[in-house]
Amino acid sequence: MSPRTAVIAALDAGTYYHHRTFHTESLAPYIDRTVYVRELDDAALDRCDAFIVSCRSNPDLLAARRACFARFLAAGKTLVAMGETGSEQWLDGVRWTPCEVNFWWWKEPGADPGLRLAAPEHALFRYLTLADATWHQHGTFAPPPGAVSLIDKAGAGSVLYEDRRSTPGRLIVTSLDPMYHHGSYFMPAATRFLHGFLPWLKDSTPAP
Repeated sequence: MSPRTAVIAALDAGTYYHHRTFHTESLAPYIDRTVYVRELDDAALDRCDAFIVSCRSNPDLLAARRACFARFLAAGKTLVAMGETGSEQWLDGVRWTPCEVNFWWWKEPGADPGLRLAAPEHALFRYLTLADATWHQHGTFAPPPGAVSLIDKAGAGSVLYEDRRSTPGRLIVTSLDPMYHHGSYFMPAATRFLHGFLPWLKDSTPAP
C-alpha cells in the first residue's frame, strides 16, 4: 500500500469566487474537500492535514471558531489564512496594518508595487514567481519572532509569511486574495498564484 498524501481542505463561505476556485479543473486535484463555514468545527478540521481559510470569508464567523483554529495548530497541522479574512481577529499573534489600495498602480509611469522576495531560497518559489504574487495589496503583517517572511512590501511589512515557531503547527498568513480574483476573472497573476501555491501546499504538508 502506498503512503497517503496530505489531505487539503478549504473553507467554503458560499461565494461565487470560492465556487469557481474549487471547481476549476486544474486546481480541484489539490483541494480534497471543502467545509461550509457554518459547519466548521473540530470534527471537520480533524479530517484534514492542512486547512485553507479562503479569501474574503466573513471574519465574524471565523472569530467564533478561534478556539478550533488554535487546537488545529496545537495538533501540529497546517493552517493557511488568506487575504481579507481579518486573520488578526481570530489568530493569536497576528499583527496587521491596512493600507490604501492602489488598484491601478501598473498604469503609472515606472510603476513598482514594492513587493520583494524576502526568502528567495524558500521552496515555494520553485512553484511560483514574484510576478505571480503581484497585483495589489490591502495591507501588511509584522511576522512574530521566529516566523519567516516570504514576500515583503518594501518599507511596510510582510504580505506572505510562514510561522513554524508560535505553535506546534505551521501557520501561513497572507494579505493576498487570489481566490477572489481568480473567481472574478480579474487579475491573471492571481490565477497563476493558485496554480503554484496549491501544489506547493500539497507537496509540503506532511501526511501522518
